[in-house]
Amino acid sequence: MTDVHSPLINLDPEAQALLFTDARTANTFTDEPVTDEHLHAIHELAKYPPTAANTQPLRILYIRPGDARTRLVAHMSEGNQTKTATAPMVAVLAADTDFHEHIPHVFPIRPQMRDDLADKPEARERMARFNATLQIGYYLLAVRAAGLAAGPMAGFDAAAVDREFFPDSAWKTLLVVNIGRPGENAWFPRLPRLDYTDIVRHA
Repeated sequence: MTDVHSPLINLDPEAQALLFTDARTANTFTDEPVTDEHLHAIHELAKYPPTAANTQPLRILYIRPGDARTRLVAHMSEGNQTKTATAPMVAVLAADTDFHEHIPHVFPIRPQMRDDLADKPEARERMARFNATLQIGYYLLAVRAAGLAAGPMAGFDAAAVDREFFPDSAWKTLLVVNIGRPGENAWFPRLPRLDYTDIVRHA
């Protein structure tokens, strides 16, 4: 277990490892199912971190093995097809460009934002994609917090997935995530991370 050994980190070492330092992208999974209870628990944790104006545009389509999974696999890149076909659960994460319809409920201090954005589809799509991408990070941490492994993938035909699963919809696919218990040889070797001095400047 990797521990960052800093008194400024309030998470205990086991939580650090579960969420960050030992967490990995899983490439194989066991047959153990991911239950509806797991999915609800993930949502109850992932829904709290912030988005702009509390808009929460992330939308999720869960796909268990079956016909719908076969249809999804057909749109995955070749290197991701087997992983997606064999995972006990797959989440298609999308941005809802009609998120503004919920603003009176989720941002009641400024309900007029719904009308302000109604005739601005390009602005809505920018907001939806940016904030849903923020939520994806929270979502992956919530999957890990539930004791599950996640295999996020961008290798797929997003336009084809939209046509397949979200025709005539405001949902726009951003990421596909395989979810389950890690299987045999699930992990690639840990790759290097950039140091603080590689990524930080002070002004």
